Amino acid sequence: MVGTRKPPLEILDSIVTFYVECGGSNVVVFEILVNAYRKVGMLNEAASVFLGIKNDEFLPTLVFCNSLLKDLAKCNRMELFWKVYDRMLEAKMSHDVYTYSTVINAHCKVGNVEEGRKVLFGMEEKGCSPNMVTYNVVIGGLCKRGAVDEALELKNLMAGKGLVPDAYTYSILVDGFCKQKRSEEAKSILEEMFGMGLHPDHFTYTALVDGFMKQGKVEDALRIKDEMVAHGVSLTLVTYNVLVGGFCKVGEMTKARALMNEMSVMGIKPDTYTYNSLISGYYKKKNMVEACQLLLEMKKWNLAPTVFTYGVIINGLCHCGDLQAANGVLEQMIAGGLKPNAVLFSTLIKGHVQQSRFDEAITILKGMKEKGVLPDIFCYNSLIIGLCKAKKMKDANNFLNEMIERGLKPNEYTYGAFIDGYAKVGNMQLAYGYFIEMLGWGMAPNDIICSALIDGHFKDGNVTGALSAFRLLLGQGIIPDIQTYSVLIHGLSTNGKIEEAMEVLSEVLDKGLVPDVFTYTSLISGFCKQGDLDRAFQLYDEMCQKGITPNIVTYNSLINGLCKSGDMERARELFDGISRKGLSMNAVTYATIIDGYCKSGNLAEAFQLMDEMPSRGVPPDRFIYCALVDGCCKAGNTEKALSLFHEMVQKGFASTSSFNALIDGFSKSGKLVEANQLFEDMVDKHVTPDDVTYTILINSHCKAGLMKEAEKLFLEIKKRNLKPNILTYTLLLRGYNNIGSRDKMFALFDEMVTAGIDPDEVINGMLERIPLISEAANTEAIFNRN
Repeated sequence: MVGTRKPPLEILDSIVTFYVECGGSNVVVFEILVNAYRKVGMLNEAASVFLGIKNDEFLPTLVFCNSLLKDLAKCNRMELFWKVYDRMLEAKMSHDVYTYSTVINAHCKVGNVEEGRKVLFGMEEKGCSPNMVTYNVVIGGLCKRGAVDEALELKNLMAGKGLVPDAYTYSILVDGFCKQKRSEEAKSILEEMFGMGLHPDHFTYTALVDGFMKQGKVEDALRIKDEMVAHGVSLTLVTYNVLVGGFCKVGEMTKARALMNEMSVMGIKPDTYTYNSLISGYYKKKNMVEACQLLLEMKKWNLAPTVFTYGVIINGLCHCGDLQAANGVLEQMIAGGLKPNAVLFSTLIKGHVQQSRFDEAITILKGMKEKGVLPDIFCYNSLIIGLCKAKKMKDANNFLNEMIERGLKPNEYTYGAFIDGYAKVGNMQLAYGYFIEMLGWGMAPNDIICSALIDGHFKDGNVTGALSAFRLLLGQGIIPDIQTYSVLIHGLSTNGKIEEAMEVLSEVLDKGLVPDVFTYTSLISGFCKQGDLDRAFQLYDEMCQKGITPNIVTYNSLINGLCKSGDMERARELFDGISRKGLSMNAVTYATIIDGYCKSGNLAEAFQLMDEMPSRGVPPDRFIYCALVDGCCKAGNTEKALSLFHEMVQKGFASTSSFNALIDGFSKSGKLVEANQLFEDMVDKHVTPDDVTYTILINSHCKAGLMKEAEKLFLEIKKRNLKPNILTYTLLLRGYNNIGSRDKMFALFDEMVTAGIDPDEVINGMLERIPLISEAANTEAIFNRN
């Protein structure tokens, strides 16, 4: 009958009709029907028959109803469970301890432990005493919810009612306390268990081992393991996995491998979980050689790696930069019949992006669909964030549009990438636009996004815009952290608003925030640039008193300030003290003090410092060479400057500034031929001259009275779309004045005024000294043109 799958209610109707016709009332046949469905797992049909019995006389017995309830709860058919139970209440069926225990279990199963406890305490009022099983159900439910203290109280109450807790009671309490990271108390419960003459099984011991391992108490965990063996309880695969996994999490890979070897001796074969733990452990230790070896070992023992296994390996290889191997593992995974998920592809995309391999990252993204995986927001974000960091804003926008077309909504990270990217390329209008759009979608920008927006405005020289962005942040109810305040202080200091920066520092302190090294260094650098070394050192002393350790950037700022003030003795004292502070000098430190010695004329000290750099692990860079070339030129030693310059060229350090220093040196030494040759060499070496280069050469040609060559250089400035500054015009005007070419002088003056450059005192003085008959009239005419 059941095999033909005839509708249960149709069968029920037939039976009821037959009974009515025969005047029968035996419920056995109904129980047989429900039981037939129940035994073959057709619980829908079983419950349907039970609920379809409208006549209470035909309802099965309580024992039978208890069995049906138990099966429904066991199979998690909770909706049917409560329907059957409500029908029992409707029929006013009496309850026994098994009914109550099953109902309590159902409440606990869905997380409604309080309701289960109410049923427990209400049983006795209805004349039914709870048994040990009933209490254990509630104790288990409380432990799962984390209410272990209440569970322990219930255990004590149970004992007070003459019910002796069994091994299961203690086991669930031990497990519960361990999950709450209260392993010492769990150990006390285990000891009480022994005192009751009960013997813990492998489940109890394993729970305690797991508890100690998760709390990082590995020695305690090993003692429990030894105790377990001493009491004749065999270690299981689960116990070993807990120990291996625990040691892997704390990075004790030698002990983890030793346990794995012990497993083999004990005849326990490691499973996928064991290998996954070890692979994860080696990944965290950045030992991908061992991790990959374990993957091969898994396959050798016919253990199938999971998506998680491959994910850890791919993630690790990407972090190590071995993208070729990561791609190969992905292909192995697919060949083995496993389907990679979006997380794996996101990892690969991010790995390629971090190495600026954007074409490969895009290929991976586009190939996802072919492999049956749709890219998610994380895949697109990985690519977009990388493109924005590389300032490839057009490409980033293309993928944003593609993402939106696929129905994916940008999140805070997407907007943050565009805000940061456009801020870095100086397009604050678009950066601000994305910021407003983000707010429009109800997304709260984090401190990193706000800091990027503020910093972008400052780098653009827009102090007002930066402050407006900060006020907008406050208006949105976002409380800035010290990082955001530090960006604000740094921006104000860099833009010469040092007093305003100090006001922000006062606000930071009033709010109870603790300034960090970046905050103080920004202020110190600001005061050093303004030449106010007293206040810079006051802040340095203040940060040291507050226990904030200055970093190398702090010292570089102070040394730079001292060098610019000409106090080389204090600068050297600070320089020599850096290593005693446990810090290492970097290239900037050396470049700063070497430049200071060069400018003060102490070339011997400058070269001595350069010679010691390689032994300190800091090779001289282009800035060191530029400083020394400039110093040699200023000292009139053009031969040494040229020798250093050739070294620069060999090392690939040749730059516009180094050429400028050398051209200036030769020009001032009257060696125009060599200066012009260097200018030609710039073009040959693909080094672009700037306005400084042209101004140096124009100056030297004007002084030599070579105005035609100076004019050619001036025309070349315009062709290169460089803007002549007031110094360039002053040099040419003086040159024309020196050779008496008044017409060209006044024509150039007109051009200067038209270009929007106001004459300064030098130019005005020069014009006033020109001996013309109608001097006053001509001077007035000149200034009327402005």
